[in-house]
Amino acid sequence: MGLNPYLGTWTSNVQYSTMRVIQGFALAVALGVPLGLAIGWSRTIALMLDPMVQGLRPIPITAWLPFSIALFGIRDFGSIFLIFLGGFYAIVVNTTQGARDVDRNLVRAATMMGASPTQLLRRVVLPAAMPSIFTGLRIGLGISWTAVIVSEMVAVKSGLGYVLWDAYYVGRMDIVLADMASIGIMGFLSDRLIVFIERRVLVWRMLQNY
Repeated sequence: MGLNPYLGTWTSNVQYSTMRVIQGFALAVALGVPLGLAIGWSRTIALMLDPMVQGLRPIPITAWLPFSIALFGIRDFGSIFLIFLGGFYAIVVNTTQGARDVDRNLVRAATMMGASPTQLLRRVVLPAAMPSIFTGLRIGLGISWTAVIVSEMVAVKSGLGYVLWDAYYVGRMDIVLADMASIGIMGFLSDRLIVFIERRVLVWRMLQNY
């Protein structure tokens, strides 16, 4: 271990990064999807919240680092917060667009059949917006993996991002390259998981293609 401090640490660092991505991304989904549906479906909510979302969205993750460290310190939640921001805006924007693109004929038909606003949102708007939502999930998850690397370089002392920066600092480019490959593999596998879930949830789209 004295000659190679990275020996045997790959699994644990992958686990640290993966758990942070899961937590931050889950928070982004839990807040981003309902907010996106509300903005896309309600003109009033869009007027109130969409300008704020669009104003904050261009701020890069790196610009949030000082704020995160000042607020949370060198702790896991600082990294999770940055991962949340990374995935949140992509999910909100795509969900908003999906809700706005709902076929108005479906809405009129459901209204004529006596659907309440809650039923309309749950049974018409949400299913119709699901393709856009899954697009947002895939984009947001990719950004979340970028965010975890950025955050672990500064905000925590473990994970793939921390190893990447530490290995660069001591001139271990072999570890840097292996770390980069690990990040790509984990990002690819997590994207395939989202695609797998999408195919199960949106099975009706598959049937439409036949």
